[in-house]
Order: sequence, then structure tokens, then C-alpha cells
Amino acid sequence: MSKSFFRRFSKKIFILANLLTALLYVTGCYGRYFFAERYWPVGLLWLAAFYLLGVLFLFFIFWLFVKPGWSLISVVAVVSTAMPLRQVIPYRISAPVFVKEKNAANIRVMSWNVSQFDILINKQKPEIRDRMLELINAYSPDIACFQEMVAADTLININTPFYKRYSFYSIYDFSEKLSFPYYHYSYNFKENFFDNQHFGIIIFSKYPIVRKVKITYFPYDYNSSFQYADIAIGADTVRVFNVHLQSLEFTPENLAYIEHPTIESKTDIKKTKGVVVKVKAAMLRRQLQANRIRRAMEQSPYPVILCGDFNDVPNSYAYHHIGRDMQNAFVEKGAGLGRTFAGIAPTLRIDNIFVDKQYSIHQFVRIPKKLSDHYPIIADISRRAE
Repeated sequence: MSKSFFRRFSKKIFILANLLTALLYVTGCYGRYFFAERYWPVGLLWLAAFYLLGVLFLFFIFWLFVKPGWSLISVVAVVSTAMPLRQVIPYRISAPVFVKEKNAANIRVMSWNVSQFDILINKQKPEIRDRMLELINAYSPDIACFQEMVAADTLININTPFYKRYSFYSIYDFSEKLSFPYYHYSYNFKENFFDNQHFGIIIFSKYPIVRKVKITYFPYDYNSSFQYADIAIGADTVRVFNVHLQSLEFTPENLAYIEHPTIESKTDIKKTKGVVVKVKAAMLRRQLQANRIRRAMEQSPYPVILCGDFNDVPNSYAYHHIGRDMQNAFVEKGAGLGRTFAGIAPTLRIDNIFVDKQYSIHQFVRIPKKLSDHYPIIADISRRAE
């Protein structure tokens, strides 16, 4: 076999590989437009898009030294995805320094999956919940949306075995310790967290809440529900949504397999199938949930602020459908990847604050302190002058 034949053959392989990578990358960026149950694997490309971008960069460097003209494959792919790519990585080198002292004219909004305030280990490590409360008070948000909240909405009998074992706080305790006089707590009685301790989502506010609504659908579980509150801020009213879209519901075994995947045995293949089935089911449920949330947003007579744990990345169907015609606080004022989930991969920015275009976003911060499995995010906003 001649050396020239081998060189031509290798070149064709590299070109095809580059073209395939570019196609998969572009599909991952725009796949939300044709995502459906029939084409659900497109959703896997949402997760892979950032890594495919890295491969395209390597191809670009390779062709610069071998055959510069072919580097256009990567260039065209990246340029054609400039808009969706901005949602993943904002086009700025660094974010402005967040000023912790709030301007009195601004509204400070926080979103955080508090992971039950680590209630199951509170007796052994009470400092975790204390540090979480201290962090919230240090930034003093005016409106705070928490997901995976656990609290009782009745007075607690501190002599019960559950309280002695787990040291629960009631919603009144949280309200007092965080200086929030108003709140809207939504939960499902099917998912009580021991006795009368509820597992749900909550909107806290320092401004009066004039209306509270919980919206839930069959099967009426945690992720099938979301909430909103109409909050009076001076002469204005804003509708604040708090959502938590379908999680992957990975078990510790699933997570361990993802960290060290193999397909060397039938058991490994079964584990792979188990992970894929959960990913598919979660993506399809998030699509349905996003449609319902968007429908409720469009019925609002007031400007909308939406906070929540999307359990999905910025090029997903759920992110773009819910956030259509809205401003994302991280995209407007953040920088880098902005990871909000502390595990699995460094690209998981799955928590968001979306703001109506009637508001200006002045600053944003992600606080990378591992107190929950999510990092809290905060934005300062104000109503635009008419």
C-alpha cells in the first residue's frame, strides 16, 4: 500500500469525522426545534454540545497545520450557532464584581435548590443549615425562590421523636430567621417528609404577596406542580414563578456508574440501559412541564420573573421554551460556564432566573459554596423607566 494512498484515505477519514462532529454539534444547539418522543436522542446532544465544541476546536487546530482550508468546517459550524452558544457561554471574558450591598432602588432575587437544608444530617452537622441561613441573610434578597424545601406549616411539637431526631424547622422559623414576612409554600401531601414536614417549593418575599397560586397536574407529584405569587412592589405588581422540572432520579448506583462507565458485561449493559431510560423519561416530562409553565406565564397580566431548577442545560427545549422573549440573568451579566449543579459535569448550569424585558438586570452572582448540591444564584433588577 503506497504512502500517498494511506495519506488520502486518512484525510478523508478526518474530513468525515470533522463533518460528523459539526453536524452533531449543530443539532445539539438547535435540536430543541424538532425535539419529540420519536426523536428523543436529540436531547442527548444538548448535553454533549459543549464537548463537541471542544472537539471542533481540536479539528480547527489540526487543519491549520495540515490543510487550512478544511478548518472552515469548524468555523462555519460555530458561527452558525452563535445565538444559541451565547446562552451557554456569554460573550464576555469576566463578569463585573457583584456588590453585596444592595441599591435601595433595586429588587434582589435569589433562586436556590436548598436540598432540604440537609435535614437528615442536621443533628450531626447543624452548622450546614446555619451556614445556609447565614448566606441567605448576608445577601438579603427581597424575593427568594427555594426548591426542595422541607418544613412544617403547623407549629411543631418539639417532643415528638422525629423532631428530636432531625431538628426540623417550621415555616414560621424560616420566615423569622430570614426576615421574610410573606411566603407562598406549595407541596403535595403524598410526599410529606416524615409526619407533618412537607417537601415542596416556596417563594419568600419582603414585599406583600397579594395572590398565591399552585398549579398541579396528574400524577400530582412534586415535579408535576409549580407555583406563582403576585407580589406588590410599590405601585407595581410582578408575578413570580417558582419551578422545579423533572429530575433524572438517578440512584447512587446510577451516579457511580456514570462516574466510571464500562460495557464489559451484561450487568454493565443493563446499567447503561437503566441510565438511558431515565434520561429519556425525564426529557419528555420536562418538555410537557415546560409547555404547561409557558402557558401559565403567557396568561399573566403582570411582568414575570421566573426562578427555578430546570434540571436541563441552556440549549434544551425546556430552557428556550420557558425563557422565550425573557432575559436570563446569567446571560446578561454572568461569564464562563456558570455551573450551578455541583456534581456529574462542569457544564451543568441548570438553575435559572428569567426576567421580563420590562426590567433591567444590573448584576448577577453565582455563589460557589457547596452547602447544597446546587449553588445559589442572585440577580439585582429594577423596573425600566417608561
